[in-house]
Amino acid sequence: MNPQTPPSPRPSLGLTMLLAALAAVGPFSIDTYLPAFPEMGATLGADSLQIQQTLSIYLLTFGLMTLWHGALSDSFGRRRVILAGLAVYALASLGCALASSIEVLWLMRCLQGLSAGAGMVVSRAMVRDLYQGPAAQRLISHIAIMFAVAPAIAPVIGGWLLGLAGWRAIFAFLALGALLLAGLCWHHLPESLAPERRQPLAPLPLLRNYLRVLGHGGFVAASAGIGAFFGGFFVYVLSAPVFIREHLGLAATDFYWLFLPAMAGMMSGAWLSGRVAGRWSQPRTLLTAFCLMALAALGNLLLSGFLPSSRLGAVLPLAGYTLGMSLAMPTITLRALDLFPDNRGMAASCQSFLQTLVSAGIAAFVAPALWHSRLGLALGMAGLGSLGALMIWTHLRQGQR
Repeated sequence: MNPQTPPSPRPSLGLTMLLAALAAVGPFSIDTYLPAFPEMGATLGADSLQIQQTLSIYLLTFGLMTLWHGALSDSFGRRRVILAGLAVYALASLGCALASSIEVLWLMRCLQGLSAGAGMVVSRAMVRDLYQGPAAQRLISHIAIMFAVAPAIAPVIGGWLLGLAGWRAIFAFLALGALLLAGLCWHHLPESLAPERRQPLAPLPLLRNYLRVLGHGGFVAASAGIGAFFGGFFVYVLSAPVFIREHLGLAATDFYWLFLPAMAGMMSGAWLSGRVAGRWSQPRTLLTAFCLMALAALGNLLLSGFLPSSRLGAVLPLAGYTLGMSLAMPTITLRALDLFPDNRGMAASCQSFLQTLVSAGIAAFVAPALWHSRLGLALGMAGLGSLGALMIWTHLRQGQR
C-alpha cells in the first residue's frame, strides 16, 4: 500500500501516534539498555568506559546521519526513507543482541545510530508538509506528549527484560519493535511529499543548500539552543545508572524514579504548548518557558547543594525543568524550519544534527565529569539551560534584523 493523499486538515489520532512512535525510536535506543550496563560489561569482558562508548558511538553516528535523512527524503520521498531506516535499524538491533565482543557491539551500535534518526527527522518534515501555523504547533505538541512516554518507560522495560532474560533480550525487543513499526508505516503512513515537489540529489546544489542552512546564524542558534535545553535534562539521562544506584541508593529496576517525574513535566509542557497555540504570542510562550526552567534549575541547585537530601527533592526539579523545555521546543522548532520552506527535510536534518552534536559532546565530556555528585549534575542543568536561553535570545535577535 502506498497512499498518496495527505490526511485531512485535522490530524487523526492514528497519524499522531505513528509519527510519535517514529520519533521515539531514538530515545528507546538510548534509554532501554541503560540498566544493563554492568551486566553487559561482565558478559563481554568490557570496563565501564568501553560500555559507555557504545552510547557515544551511537550518538555520534546518529548525529552524522541526521544530516542526510532529510535530504534523502526531499529527493526520494518521506515513506521510502523511513521504511529503509527501520529495516536497517531492525537488523542492527539483532546484531547487538548476538554480539560476542565489545567491538562487535560497537559496530552494531554504529549501524543503529546511522538508521535510528530517519523516523525522527522525516516525521518532523512531514508535519510541516501537511500542516501550517497553530495546527502544526498543536500536532508537534501532541506528538511530544506521547513521545515523552518513551524515555519514562524505556528503562523500566529494559530493567524488566534484564531480570527476565538478560541484556540480549533488550536488543531483541528493539528489533521486533522496529519490524512492527515498519509494518504499520507500510500500511498506514501517507506520503506527504508529492513527486513534483522533490529536490534532485545533485552534489553541487545539495552542497549549496547545506551551506545555506548551516550558515544561517538564526537557524544555528535556534537548533543549538534546543540542544542545550535538552542537554540540561539529558545529562541526567546519561548519568542515570550512577544517579539511580549511587546517589539515590535504588535498584536497576527503579529507573522510574528519574524518568517518571521528568516525563510528566515533558507531557505537561507539550500539552500546554498545544493549548496556547494561536492564543499566546511566541515571545510570551518562550518567556514563560524560560522562567519555568530558571526556577527549576535554581531549586535544583539549592536542593542538591545546600538543603537536606531526599529522593523526592532530587527528582522534582526535573519535572519543572522539562515542563518549561517542552513548552518552548515546538515554537523554536517551527521557527527554525520555517526559515527554509523549500528544503524542510534538509532543515530538519541539520536541526537534528546540531542538536545531536550537542548531545554527543555532553555524553563524551560533560556527563562523565559531573555524574559523581548531585551538585555537579545540578550545575550542569543550570549551565546548559543558561546556554540554551542565550542561543534562543540570539536567534530572536537575528529574526529582528
